[in-house]
Amino acid sequence: MPHATTSSPAARSATDRNSPTSGVLLVVNAGDRAYREYGLAQIAARHRAVLIGRSGPSWEVPYIADHEVADLDDLDDLLEAADDLALNGIRGVLTWDEFSLVGAAHIAERLGTPGNSTATAMACRDKAASRAAFDAANVPSAKSTPVTTLEEAERAADATGYPVVLKPARQAGSLGVIKAENPAALATAYAHAAQAAEDDEGTDVLVEEYLDGPEISVECVTVRGATTPVAITRKQLGAEPFFEETGHSVEAGDPLLALAGPVAVAALTALGFANGVSHVEMRLTSAGPRLIEVNGRLGGDLIPHLVREATGIDLPLAAADIALGLEPDLTPTLGRLHADDGNAHPTPRRRSNSPTLGGCDPEYGREIGQQGTKSAPRSIYSRTPHERAP
Repeated sequence: MPHATTSSPAARSATDRNSPTSGVLLVVNAGDRAYREYGLAQIAARHRAVLIGRSGPSWEVPYIADHEVADLDDLDDLLEAADDLALNGIRGVLTWDEFSLVGAAHIAERLGTPGNSTATAMACRDKAASRAAFDAANVPSAKSTPVTTLEEAERAADATGYPVVLKPARQAGSLGVIKAENPAALATAYAHAAQAAEDDEGTDVLVEEYLDGPEISVECVTVRGATTPVAITRKQLGAEPFFEETGHSVEAGDPLLALAGPVAVAALTALGFANGVSHVEMRLTSAGPRLIEVNGRLGGDLIPHLVREATGIDLPLAAADIALGLEPDLTPTLGRLHADDGNAHPTPRRRSNSPTLGGCDPEYGREIGQQGTKSAPRSIYSRTPHERAP
């Protein structure tokens, strides 16, 4: 399809003032303004950015120097748009859109910029492939069986043992994920998951073991294969049988990081994840942390913003730096004592009016022997159950 290219004088002026020697960052699909503007703004303050989107830019205009419109589901069209933008001197490719991970990996491979292999991107997108990689590397995760019919789902559920969780193999944002408590609930649950699967990239549904315990995610940064877990996100979930995330909290120095971090690192290693920021979801079961899935991108909702508010670590900027071949700054500037005027001052506590701490007992880590401080800064975000985020 023909591509539309524009660059407003205001956008060029703003970015030229901060034009880095490291080159230009190509962002694929900036997403929803409410959840992603803060990230693009933080990146644009340091790097010159160009954009590929499904339509012409709107809220993104102040932060980009150039753009192309492309069908993000058509790889050839996406690569053509990237070739057109390559004249800007692209040195890095970044997306935080789950559905653009594979396309962005293809662009990075084509342009020879840092990133992950297309095989790794596809494994992150395909939960069945992820489970196989986890099993091969002995990473603790849920037992999982791919199915394409209700009859197959019934056999898989019987073999797994109720309750089970059904989910599309390649969706995002908890879409189509549902619990079946017993055989009587399975047909309805399968129909729900299968419909969501058809709305995406296939018809595969996974029948998985139900994991007990609170749900968390580990926000990780990987540079040339070396992963640093930087924060724990504790999650608040809506009522079962669904698993919709309705709130998150991030606490500096969370004691769970020492327990869950190594599991996240093992999962990323199993997938061959080499470069970027990732969002690794797991449940704290009675047998320890077990993997739900690996998202090979920044966490959704306002999670990266919460990490910055609680710790001072800027995950969107870290993702951009890594994509450009630079070393990210992972130095915490909050959640510890500051001495910038020669005296030690505790960082003020940060929290919202959320009535919960992300659906996870803040004492869990201490009960299993981890050390932490209750006075660490905490940042919390909640939304209504039907308010979806990318």
